[in-house]
Amino acid sequence: MLKNTEKEFWFVVGSQDLYGDEALKQVKQNAEKITASLNETENLPYSIKLQDIAVSAASITKVMKEANYNDKVAGVITWMHTFSPAKLWIRGTQLLHKPLLHLSTQVNQAIPWDTIDMDYMNLHQSAHGDREYGYINARLKKHNKVLVGYYEDEKIQKQIAAWMDTAVAYEEGFNIKVARFGDNMRDVAVTDGDKIEAQIQLGWTVDYFGIGDLVEVINQVTDEEVDTLFDQYKELYDFDYGNYEKENWESAVKVQARYEIALKNFLDAGGYTAFTTNFQDLHGMQQLPGLAVQRLMAEGYGFAGEGDWKTAALSRQLKVMSHNQNTGFMEDYTYELTPGQEAILQSHMLEVDPTLANNKPKIVVNPLSIGDRQDPARLVFDGKAGDGVVVSLADFGTHFKLLVNEVEAFEPTTKAPKLPVARVLWKVKPNFHDGVKAWIEAGGGHHTVVSLNVNTDQILTWAKLTGLEVTLIK
Repeated sequence: MLKNTEKEFWFVVGSQDLYGDEALKQVKQNAEKITASLNETENLPYSIKLQDIAVSAASITKVMKEANYNDKVAGVITWMHTFSPAKLWIRGTQLLHKPLLHLSTQVNQAIPWDTIDMDYMNLHQSAHGDREYGYINARLKKHNKVLVGYYEDEKIQKQIAAWMDTAVAYEEGFNIKVARFGDNMRDVAVTDGDKIEAQIQLGWTVDYFGIGDLVEVINQVTDEEVDTLFDQYKELYDFDYGNYEKENWESAVKVQARYEIALKNFLDAGGYTAFTTNFQDLHGMQQLPGLAVQRLMAEGYGFAGEGDWKTAALSRQLKVMSHNQNTGFMEDYTYELTPGQEAILQSHMLEVDPTLANNKPKIVVNPLSIGDRQDPARLVFDGKAGDGVVVSLADFGTHFKLLVNEVEAFEPTTKAPKLPVARVLWKVKPNFHDGVKAWIEAGGGHHTVVSLNVNTDQILTWAKLTGLEVTLIK
């Protein structure tokens, strides 16, 4: 499995020294209590590390600088325990380049009406401090997230967790490297774009490789390595020989096993976490990679077909955000237009992501009418049901636009015995006619990334961090 680097989040607590050392001791104890509580819950995917209490511009600036240059830190969470004068935060906030979460909470859930006095009021001023701190973030146009709720509530913890996943994905964007094996499919418009602008705005590095570079690595894979991987296929998948002789079928599947090993070796050697292929550029290859690509997507690599580097990188971005659960490359294929049953059949000629599989996949070998190569092997399965979000990134020449549509995936109930590819079905929101029309009018592409684990709010948070224009359809 392709692993992310280990990450943590820094907890910076705002206060001031107007009430003396005893008050600051209490602030620190309360901050330690919240930190421990959040770290002990199973709802958060990453740990939180408390920093020194922020009581001066110098200390705030120092911690923000350190957060910027510590690769382990994926973001900063701030809490205004008391009233923290916002001028103290200006320079540090200006310098911070990591995602920022303003957590509006309080150490005590209820007001102690029997004992409350001015000492309590002065010490517990989150409601006061939130406004001062929020003002300066708004004035600085900081693309921060604000979450409001009691820190021990499961609802707020899950919101923090979602933001953490988004922050880690944002940071991972600057590490995403896409290997393009061949160029874009000829004459197709939406899959191309400005690679330099993508690196400036999103952090993605996109490199071209001639197919011969990959073929050279393919030729280095040994038969022993292929046989070992093929034995793993036997344990994981059903084999559907169809009308093929067993020997010919297994030979075709082993071609994909060789491709899988070679692709992984190539990607890992160059630090690439996403890649593209193109059926129009297969010189020296026997098949278009299908099963090989699906297996790598299941491990967490981003992918898109026909040289679509934007979708490949976007796929990797969402795989990080979703912990590689129920997330992957997709393509709009054909409509179901029966009244009351309107839906879109999602698939691809080979490469449908197995993280979306609802049933045990089977390996089939079948002819491919494009590419002019031998019959390729692929995994066939039906997709899962669930509420999800589908996204596509389009280059409009002057800027990138992110298209976002909420969908409801459902399990197919009718068999498709002659369909030799995996299928995913979903209904678009708010309804088929308005949703499809809005997507087309906004210029949404046919290549997308779908996730049944990531929610719309996470996508919008990431878009805000990156400065992307968004068209939201829901």
